[in-house]
Amino acid sequence: MPNQPDYGGAKRLRMKPTDNSGWVFVLPAMAVLGLIGLIPLITVVNYSFFEIFILSSRFWVGLEWYGELVGSARFWQSFARSSLFSMIVLLIQIPLGIALALCIPRGRLWIGLSLVVVALPLLVPWNMIPTLWLSLLNPETGLLGRLGSVLGWPADWKASAFHTWAVIVVMDVWHWTSLVVILCYSALTTIPAAYYQAAAIDGASPWDVFRFIQLPRLQNVLLMAVLLRFMDSFMIYTEAFPINAGGPAEATLFLAVDLGEEIKAFNYGPSAARSVLYFLIILMVAWLFTKAQGKLDDRDAA
Repeated sequence: MPNQPDYGGAKRLRMKPTDNSGWVFVLPAMAVLGLIGLIPLITVVNYSFFEIFILSSRFWVGLEWYGELVGSARFWQSFARSSLFSMIVLLIQIPLGIALALCIPRGRLWIGLSLVVVALPLLVPWNMIPTLWLSLLNPETGLLGRLGSVLGWPADWKASAFHTWAVIVVMDVWHWTSLVVILCYSALTTIPAAYYQAAAIDGASPWDVFRFIQLPRLQNVLLMAVLLRFMDSFMIYTEAFPINAGGPAEATLFLAVDLGEEIKAFNYGPSAARSVLYFLIILMVAWLFTKAQGKLDDRDAA
């Protein structure tokens, strides 16, 4: 009988052996992550079930702190403020970041200079940002304070909830819009020039180019930007607390600011329960974004 082709042998030749050597490089990072992330998380979860007077004197209370927290009107008010703040900054930063990314010049020299200028706010340490803005808003010595007094900005703006919110929102937009710009610009650079050439031949308007060429390429990056900015803005503390310490009349008492007050009062059990609950909220939002990212990937693959 004539020799038959050995399809199984050919298939075996095409199969590549499994190589798990990459785990050697991943395991150190996983070990460090476990030390700085997992162990503190387990400790905080453990503390949330106790009444702690001192760390060596603890009494089991079960889910008592969680029940008080969920049933507290103050918690839901802080949750509403944090959600509103995140929504406001996202509605400003995402469109503004896209617009600035589209406006970056095409020249090689100007691209570098533009990205350097855009990235400058990201280089400022977080704890220095409120100090910088408070000095700028000083009515006697600050540039914005003197200009604001001419334009009608009140010297006692900390007594107004609206003005305090405006300062925190503008400060956050100034600091973090740069991240959105850089992410969007990196996605725009991946669009082949042939797409723009085809659009020019078809006589497409700038809006059509943005809608049908640029925006589809930005979707995955924008989803990541929204997730990163939501997680950070939802738990804002370092930038918000020094501005007005949650005032006036708790108008800027966000979730993280409320948690900071619990920690300063040495309420270890309630603050641990708050931390766990906040972690679960962020984890749920991250999971929803992961599902949305998966749907986008499946649609692109189809």
